[in-house]
Amino acid sequence: MSSGVTIVTGKKNRGGGFVLSGLAWVVGILFVMPVLWMLLTSFHSEEDAAKNPPDIAAPLSLGGYKAFFDTGPWPSLANSLTASVLSTALVILLAFPAAYALSIRPVKKWTDVLFFFLSTKMLPVVAGLLPIYLFAQSVNFLDNIWLLIILYTSMNLPIAVWMLRSFLSEVPVEILEAASVDGASITRTLRSVVAPVVTPGIASAALICFIFSWNELLFARVLTGTVAQTAPVFLTGFVTSQGLFLAKVCAASIVVSLPVLIAGFAAQDKLVQGLSLGAVK
Repeated sequence: MSSGVTIVTGKKNRGGGFVLSGLAWVVGILFVMPVLWMLLTSFHSEEDAAKNPPDIAAPLSLGGYKAFFDTGPWPSLANSLTASVLSTALVILLAFPAAYALSIRPVKKWTDVLFFFLSTKMLPVVAGLLPIYLFAQSVNFLDNIWLLIILYTSMNLPIAVWMLRSFLSEVPVEILEAASVDGASITRTLRSVVAPVVTPGIASAALICFIFSWNELLFARVLTGTVAQTAPVFLTGFVTSQGLFLAKVCAASIVVSLPVLIAGFAAQDKLVQGLSLGAVK
């Protein structure tokens, strides 16, 4: 009797697994389909891309990509890369010791500190746009890439501190005690003992901060002009009220998305490990 119940339970579990797997595939396809449609549209001519209903079997063309690169996107791409990489590096350098102080060596009222970090994300971005603009204008800092680096660092720092704290809380206390017995300083402990253990978590936080910095549009749109213009701002220039632009916009979107996709694929294994490390107690 018990074996029969076990067989029935096993069949139900397998059936439920198939249903969940099928549901996961459906959700995944729904998320990927707009990207695939954008990729296909980028290889069509403007006339074929503007057809309604669309013609999937339309001849392929590189005209959208040629039009995009003919406009000279390299300075904007370089500005985005500079702002994203430098701000991410600064965020990790500042968030790592802060997260260490809030998890492994907790400071007094560390919960209040964490709440303060979280509260900085509650203010709508647009609410602080005018004061920042007026301040940057008064110090002659508009259209400067370093202004974006400072803003992106301050915007992503709370997220990184929260993420790294959850990762650092998983570090075994024994290895820290061993490092202390060996006479290692806090700096040496952070660099040689803690950092290698939480490398997946650092990679996860860095990737998320890089994506947020790369995709940011509002501050870059208002605070930059031609010198410090970023890729998202450059991308919005293709949407006009005259002529056809859909294929060119899709081609530009694919090119602008490539750095984020490359970074995501490069850190894929570290990202999965880091998210698992921070989620399992």
